[in-house]
Amino acid sequence: MDYLTGVNNMNMIWPLRRIGMSDLMVSPIGLGCWQFSRGKGLGGNYWPTLSDGEIRDIVRAGLEGGITWFDTAESYGGGESERALARALKALGKSPAEVVLATKWMPLFRTAKSITKTIGTRLENLGVPRIDLYQIHHPISFSSVRQQMKAMASLVRDGKIRYVGVSNFSAARMRAAQKELESFGLKLASNQVRYSLLDRRIETNGILDSARELGISIIAYSPLAQGILSGKFHDDHGLIRKRGGFRKYMSAFKEKGLAKSRPVIEALRELAERYQATPSQVALNWLLAFPGEIVVAIPGATKVRHAQENAGAMSFRLTPDELAQLEGVSAIFKT
Repeated sequence: MDYLTGVNNMNMIWPLRRIGMSDLMVSPIGLGCWQFSRGKGLGGNYWPTLSDGEIRDIVRAGLEGGITWFDTAESYGGGESERALARALKALGKSPAEVVLATKWMPLFRTAKSITKTIGTRLENLGVPRIDLYQIHHPISFSSVRQQMKAMASLVRDGKIRYVGVSNFSAARMRAAQKELESFGLKLASNQVRYSLLDRRIETNGILDSARELGISIIAYSPLAQGILSGKFHDDHGLIRKRGGFRKYMSAFKEKGLAKSRPVIEALRELAERYQATPSQVALNWLLAFPGEIVVAIPGATKVRHAQENAGAMSFRLTPDELAQLEGVSAIFKT
């Protein structure tokens, strides 16, 4: 596969998208890899423990569907997700040059000095000489934005990373990161935030508007609201008790929360029937189209069919009227 064109996927009609003002061109949908933690580290038990073979097959399905990039993190299994992803790509005969790899530094209880001290582990885990996109995982840290961006800029200068991103940053903090990077002649490439039909707060809290103004991409995580947008929990609420993990404690998965999101699910099902697609695919398609090319999404996958389904969301395009229909029924989730 030529990852710059995605020509191996004859059903993918969406062109590649640029990450910020960088030269990274990626498929509109990537693969989030938290679920490759293999039961290790903070939140590792959130997902089933996958074997190397299962992870390899999920990655293969994503690649065959036209997905060209993968997002992982230091905190996902204490680096296990990075290592598992690297093993999968190697088993599939994929060199780092054929895909785009993004990972994140964990700032909790650390200073910015840790960014440069731990980069060797990140590179070793991923089996690469340079990381395409390196991100600050969240804003909670013992160091200022300035010190973090100074450390990131040094990694760019030393050729260890290509571009700098952040995650879970507010509009003000994102602007601060951009300003600091500009003092080093660099630009912030992306802000990875929660965004879906059931969480549209970035449209009203300044994040999306600021990203547009500054030329920063939004990487949408939890684009399927951790499975709610599939509609399966509305059909069988018992599923959340059987295999929902920590999700069963979240308000969105309780009966009142599911009742609130039901109108969105019904609209997704109507459109899914029209396109011979799934509600999840329609939800992802809306996310790619409604806010425009500024957004890319990273749904996860614990099964091959999930990866295939995610990639299949790039095989059709909702009409303006259909986008407006979903915009209206989900407007309640902007606040």
